[in-house]
Amino acid sequence: MLQKKAVTALVLLSVLGPVQAGEKEELLKLRSTTESLIKQLVKQGVLTEETAETMFKEAEAEAGKIASQARTAAALSNAASVGELADDEVRVSYIPDFIKDQIRDEIRAELREDVTGDVISKAKEEGWGLADALPEWTRKFKLSGDLRLRYEPVFYADENASGLSIFPFYPNGQAINQLGGARNAGLDLIENTTTNNQRFRQRFRLGIDADIAEGLEAGIRLSTGNFRDPVSTNQTMGQTGDRYDFNIDRAYLQYDDVDSFGFNWLSLMGGRIKNPFFVGGGEFTSGSELVWDTDLSFEGFAATYRYNLGLSNGLGDGARVLYATGGAFPLQEAPFSHNDKWLFGGQVGLDWGFKNKDNLRMALAYYDFKNITARPNTSTASGTCDVNSRENTASMPEFMQGGNTLATICRDGAFNDPLPSEFPGMVGLASEFKIVNFTARYDMALFDPIHLTLSGDYAKNIGFDSEKVAAARVLGGALGSGAVDEQTTAWQLRADLGWLRVDKKGNWSTFVAYKRVERDAVVDAFSDSDFHLGGTNAKGWILGANYALLNNVWLTSRWLTAEAITGPPYGIDVFQIDINTKF
Repeated sequence: MLQKKAVTALVLLSVLGPVQAGEKEELLKLRSTTESLIKQLVKQGVLTEETAETMFKEAEAEAGKIASQARTAAALSNAASVGELADDEVRVSYIPDFIKDQIRDEIRAELREDVTGDVISKAKEEGWGLADALPEWTRKFKLSGDLRLRYEPVFYADENASGLSIFPFYPNGQAINQLGGARNAGLDLIENTTTNNQRFRQRFRLGIDADIAEGLEAGIRLSTGNFRDPVSTNQTMGQTGDRYDFNIDRAYLQYDDVDSFGFNWLSLMGGRIKNPFFVGGGEFTSGSELVWDTDLSFEGFAATYRYNLGLSNGLGDGARVLYATGGAFPLQEAPFSHNDKWLFGGQVGLDWGFKNKDNLRMALAYYDFKNITARPNTSTASGTCDVNSRENTASMPEFMQGGNTLATICRDGAFNDPLPSEFPGMVGLASEFKIVNFTARYDMALFDPIHLTLSGDYAKNIGFDSEKVAAARVLGGALGSGAVDEQTTAWQLRADLGWLRVDKKGNWSTFVAYKRVERDAVVDAFSDSDFHLGGTNAKGWILGANYALLNNVWLTSRWLTAEAITGPPYGIDVFQIDINTKF
């Protein structure tokens, strides 16, 4: 169609007879424009040079034919003019200039609209532009990323306890294990409880997704952050010019199968994946971090099965779906040992949509951690680390934030010391963790697009055994051994008001939450890393707001105030203000 109209335009412009000087100039301009358009289409690869040359030749041949016919018709007209007119004929010997101008303009406008419309239509159909300029395989890739800048001052309560006396209550287990024992830990032996500080931090993440085949996707996400910290992708500024770590945060395969109605009934994931379990939040409402921090990635395999209740196609408003998710995740491989650490998790849930855009979602989960408790060295009377078995050493956690009850795996010093050290050389978790977790969220769209969302989260560690914990040589040996009270419950209530998404200019949201996380309710390594600066044994409030300055640019502010549930006074207030961007 495009080629036909372009040839027609050339033909019409080639056979125009005698015209006034101004009209001839305008028509020549139009002819030049048409020829330039054809040449440009050749440059863009839409038309080949051979096709363009053929168009020009066809136009010239057609123009000659039409011109010949026009001369013949003119001769016959002149001959007829000397004769008499028929009764029903009228000869117009003069057409006013404004009528000729109108006819010419209408023809020109119609021709330009037709040619332009065909060009645009063909461009959309064939995907002209960058996509065609690059190899076809590049269309399978999608690039995304985000950057966050944060200012974070931390304030410690004036009444906080301090000094070595707080060691059995607030030890820095991570420092003890990394630095080779309590004596080597030095000033890092206990958590900071008194010194306020402030820091500037940033996070950069870059994701690449690739379509492998129908339903199969491969993905990778790189991120800043300490590679030893699984629950934070922040990079603290002030590294004396040292370059930042940039690590693989995710690397996975995911398969999604849909039925004939477009309903995604099955998802399979493997590798280093996002959290496959429902936690009550979304991209802009983090929901609950009671059990899992939002920055945590899971290593292993997971599957989700969804059952459409049949009240809709399972998509959009009013969708009602039952689902079940299960997964197996290796936590730590123990060489030369059968005691590898694992997490097995399962969750069943309901996603119930209403016609008025309200939504109720709830889920019940069970998380079973295997082989993560400390194995004290009882091979000698001293129980020092230099005579550890592989099982003893492998039971040491690779990461801890603080809060869980700790047990001494082995003591500082050597087995032949006359007086064994009272301080630990290596520590681990005293309790087993088998967590039952119930999460619910109700999203009310009465003021759509402004939503009011209410959510709750409850967790209970049913794996805690007071007798086993007391027998596990609870940290610090003679300083702190004995029975341990059961502190195994955690819960949170939260309310969000505003837009569900705040990546559009002018959108906003606010939120408030109260949470209480007892000492051994959840594994402190994977829980919220900001509340009480991470871990368990904390209770308090979270207040915050989001506001979009521009599309894909928004501010977030949060105030997290928390204090210890058990032990000497230990309160921490954290203020965060972020500027977020994504692309």
